[in-house]
Amino acid sequence: MSRVQLALNVDDIDAAIDFYTRLFGTPPAKVREGYANFAIARPPLKLVLIENPGSGGTLNHLGVEVETADEVVAATERLAAEGLDTLVEDQTTCCYAVQDKVWVHGPDAEPWEVYVVLADAATMHEVPVAGQTPSAAESSACCAVDAEPAPVALGRKPGACC
Repeated sequence: MSRVQLALNVDDIDAAIDFYTRLFGTPPAKVREGYANFAIARPPLKLVLIENPGSGGTLNHLGVEVETADEVVAATERLAAEGLDTLVEDQTTCCYAVQDKVWVHGPDAEPWEVYVVLADAATMHEVPVAGQTPSAAESSACCAVDAEPAPVALGRKPGACC
């Protein structure tokens, strides 16, 4: 089952977890420091909360969670055929999960990802090894708010994940 993902910046992760648990009648599926996600059955929604004091109540990014890596590949091919600039990230660690994903930007620079979770991860995002040059995918923190989102065509990560 695919489901839409909504990733929100929140000022206080504990208050947000409490509110969304009551709103949707279900506890989060995963909670880590400054992070929580809900796998809501009705309506089918992946709600991601990212503690980002001072940016609470704002959109971090949007996405579609799919079941398989083949679906990510198919989405990448379809989006490219539609003439959209894509950025593919395979086996990337983001939001405490190893994921394959493709990014595009909407007309107002809103970042969208189509992704599959491959495994759980112990860290929020990839951290470059000392002495190595970070790749485009590693150059900004996972789910960080990018004050001036760059178009995917420039090869920069959209500043978001999950």
